[in-house]
Amino acid sequence: MALQPLKTLPRTPLKIKRALISVFDKSEIVTLAKELHKHGVELISTGGTAQKLREADLPVTDVSEITNFQECLDGRVKTLHPHIHGGILARTSHKPDVEELEKLGIQPIELIVTNLYPFSETVEDPDCTMAKATEFIDIGGPTMIRAAAKNFAHVTVLTDPHQYEYIIQELREDEAISYETRFHLAREAFHQTAEYDIEIANYLDAHVDEEEREHIRLSLDKSQELRYGENPQQQAAVYGYQDMFIDCFHGKQLSYNNFLDVDGAMRFIGDFEKAGPTVAIFKHTVPCGAATAGSLEEAWHKAFATDTVSPFGGIVIVNKELDLETARAIDEIFTEIIIAPKFSKEALNLLTKKKNRRLIRQLHSLSGDITPQLKSIFGGLLIQEPDAEPIKPSCFKTVTKRQLTKEELNDAVFAWKVVKHVKSNAIVYAKAGQTLGIGTGQTSRVEASEIAIAKAKQEGLSLDGSIIASDAFFPFADGVEAAAKAGATVVIQPGGSIRDEEVIAKADEYGMAMVFTGKRHFKH
Repeated sequence: MALQPLKTLPRTPLKIKRALISVFDKSEIVTLAKELHKHGVELISTGGTAQKLREADLPVTDVSEITNFQECLDGRVKTLHPHIHGGILARTSHKPDVEELEKLGIQPIELIVTNLYPFSETVEDPDCTMAKATEFIDIGGPTMIRAAAKNFAHVTVLTDPHQYEYIIQELREDEAISYETRFHLAREAFHQTAEYDIEIANYLDAHVDEEEREHIRLSLDKSQELRYGENPQQQAAVYGYQDMFIDCFHGKQLSYNNFLDVDGAMRFIGDFEKAGPTVAIFKHTVPCGAATAGSLEEAWHKAFATDTVSPFGGIVIVNKELDLETARAIDEIFTEIIIAPKFSKEALNLLTKKKNRRLIRQLHSLSGDITPQLKSIFGGLLIQEPDAEPIKPSCFKTVTKRQLTKEELNDAVFAWKVVKHVKSNAIVYAKAGQTLGIGTGQTSRVEASEIAIAKAKQEGLSLDGSIIASDAFFPFADGVEAAAKAGATVVIQPGGSIRDEEVIAKADEYGMAMVFTGKRHFKH
């Protein structure tokens, strides 16, 4: 039989005569039900919701009285019945539907109020079993929501207590619900059921081997509109749950580029979560200086000394509570954003004097974050695991005749953590917990090294006795030779080149120590 859709959807206000209310989250449900009752709406309900409404002295008709069928299977089957769904799906502006309802003895239902079992909250419990999880997969709720949302021209659907006030207001003002409101609520309803199904599918996917997963399912709410994207001519918005990770409590709204910088800075500091006082300065998602020292103030001065030009308008992140002395030092230059796990009261009094500077509390560490990384490309997405495996010096292999001293090993680990967050080709010179020169994003490794050396010379920093870290192997021995001539005495790199023996021999020739990590840290 061919579908016979209405030629046009009725856009007239909807008078509500009957409402079916069945909710898990009973917040504000009595307030809504009382308002409906004042407007002469018949209340239909189930189980615990019906009991709560009766306790508020509201007249309620049980669903079983409408269906002439008792709830069964421990409440799994309540509303799945033609006398319910016929009343929801009927197009009351369509004469054949009205005639069929009369023939079947079904009355229309103009309002559905329901919300779903808390599946995602349930499975967050590490002790949650598969059996318990499946019990919290709602069936009747999504079915009613989808039916009502499909028929939004004739039915209003409420899926969240925050929506109740809008309906109450419209009933008080117009005694009916507008088409525009019904359409908006239907959109929200389909988004909610889609997200609910994604949560369930992702939970089940987590219980199979990675290679068996053939789909990726995303459902993220828009958290805020942005003024623009990377450039003013590009529209942009941010989606997700950033407020779980950061609290931007002072200054202007974060921009598109700010979010990228903050993400890079937080991932960097995650590798220094258990280190001593550490400061990193970021510009365009790349560290331009970093240091670990006895105090944050000392670490700031050492990080800033790496490059005294680039930090202007940059981002500063620290791994300890930001104290007044460090805040004063940072405040000497223009800084867009300062990120810390905590701010002392005295530091806040100083830093909040500049109204536009963003101050951010980092609420959660990204150390060991295993969230898949996504990048859009033509026709789809690239997805990979994050480069979040902890750095283990015990797995390093010294391949040269000379071994590293304890101090050199500590500096090599520091440099290796930093180079991981520098864009390829990446070179970092470091010593005594301080970056001395950083070369980033070049098309050849030698050029990256030359830039790092030039920056160190520009700032008057000596590379004598320094460590050179490379995010990938040296393809030729010339890179190691250039580092040795610049003053480096230790090389830390992944290894794996077909010319490794030549590179090792060159290091031996200059009396250098070289460590192979066996791990590459490309960052495109």
